[in-house]
Amino acid sequence: MSAWFLPLGPLLLATALLPSMQSHGTRLGGVADRPYDALAVAVIALESLPLTLFRRWPLAGTALVVAGFALDQLLGYHSLAGTALAFALLAAGSQVDRHRRATVLTLSVAYAALAVALARLGPGESVSGYVTFYVVTSLVWAMGSWLRTARLAEVERRRRIADETRTAERTRIARELHDVVTHHVTAMVVQAEAARYLTAAPDRLDQTLTAVSDTGRQAISDLRHLLDLLNPDHGRRPAEARAPHVGTLGDLVEQTRRAGQPVEFTEEGTAPESAGSAHLVAYRVVQEALTNALKYAHGIRTSVAVRHGEQEITVEVSTDAAGSRSASPGGSGRGLAGLRERVDVLGGEFSAGERTGGGFSVRARIPSGSPS
Repeated sequence: MSAWFLPLGPLLLATALLPSMQSHGTRLGGVADRPYDALAVAVIALESLPLTLFRRWPLAGTALVVAGFALDQLLGYHSLAGTALAFALLAAGSQVDRHRRATVLTLSVAYAALAVALARLGPGESVSGYVTFYVVTSLVWAMGSWLRTARLAEVERRRRIADETRTAERTRIARELHDVVTHHVTAMVVQAEAARYLTAAPDRLDQTLTAVSDTGRQAISDLRHLLDLLNPDHGRRPAEARAPHVGTLGDLVEQTRRAGQPVEFTEEGTAPESAGSAHLVAYRVVQEALTNALKYAHGIRTSVAVRHGEQEITVEVSTDAAGSRSASPGGSGRGLAGLRERVDVLGGEFSAGERTGGGFSVRARIPSGSPS
């Protein structure tokens, strides 16, 4: 606010010194008008030029303006520069953060002393006139206080938005880390465990170790992308470069099969050429469900059904009852909770629970908004 005060001070000084503007300013009390002289120039400068100080020193500027205004009224110049008092109170009310009560009290005492002095020098102003002037200047201060409150509220709003944005970004990255790390590491652990029993079958052992290696490389690639998200320069990249990298659902299913999980995969409709939000969420639903199947229903038949509709993508991943470990995928539940939040954000529906007759099923309906 104080930026436009820089030219205001010199402008008031120049205007107040114009012959046609002499004695056309604020008149408080009954002191007779006094012709301008050298002292008048100094007084007018004292009550107008300090406005240029308000950007850095609002209290000092206010004190100087008040002193200049008091001299203006006591000496009877009644210059137009007295308007600077209103601007000073407005700026001080909006900018002063510390000692606000002490400032108001000091200004009030100073005004009372000025009113008493003016009443003694030249009677003619009624008590109600002095009170009215005080009320008006108080309202100007109050207006400045309102501007200060609005400014602080805006600063707080921006800070809150920034905090919420950072929290949302961290949550998103945490979800991506959970999905990527859990899926790949689970597949590697299962494959490594299976390798222990294949020492007598070199060909199968070689295939299993190759699968572990491929899974590890994919994990490193995905983790590098997530680390790029944490790079300070990442936010300045094009939107397509910031999008999380996902493969095709077929590759995901094939990787799970190589880990020893029997998966039946059906896909209807045409998958999108680029990974939009809906496709990414669908991919994560399948990924998390297959990860749980590897962890809690390893070796049990799992089915994945994905349908790409014109306005939505539907996903269902289920495990059979055989083995009974699939009935309740334990763990922290963070993965399924994260999936529910992802789907809810897009306005879809998500469910996960035991199937009738045993087994476990994960279902999701994800609006895509346009043909996928």
